[in-house]
Amino acid sequence: MSEGILLEKAERGVLLPEAARVARLEAALPQILAAVEGETDEVALEATLACLLWDTLPQANWCGFYRRVGERMLAVGPYQGGMGCLRIPFERGVCGACARTEATQLVPDVHAFPGHIACDDATRSELVIPVVAGGRLIAVLDLDSPHPEGFSAAEARLLEGLLARVFSPVAEPLG
Repeated sequence: MSEGILLEKAERGVLLPEAARVARLEAALPQILAAVEGETDEVALEATLACLLWDTLPQANWCGFYRRVGERMLAVGPYQGGMGCLRIPFERGVCGACARTEATQLVPDVHAFPGHIACDDATRSELVIPVVAGGRLIAVLDLDSPHPEGFSAAEARLLEGLLARVFSPVAEPLG
């Protein structure tokens, strides 16, 4: 599936109506699952998901993963978009809150989120979803948008289901 996601082209940066975004994501999910079927390497999965979700979510100005690299530390992983923060402690920002609580963070206005980290000043909203494998947080999926309310609860639920399916077969890391 080297051609990416087969969806109607949408201009990067456009905020489609919620129903259109949900329909677009629902159409992409079977294609994404087919692309990663049988893969268990975390980095390969994260890189592929970042690429395919970037194609699926035109409202995103950043789409990628922060990997858990310590007891309370995340480091940037595979992503699409501008430069990301290199490291994020669990105590800071939306990604840190997600990692700390292992709960999805849907933030319609990042300026109203206490302790938000501005990796990109253009970001106005954020959706961060925990990635759990083997009962342990291994990463977070971070989606940023330059639009207020760039992501919805319906999109969050679909992406939570995708991550649960994709990362359930991932084996415990070696060493």
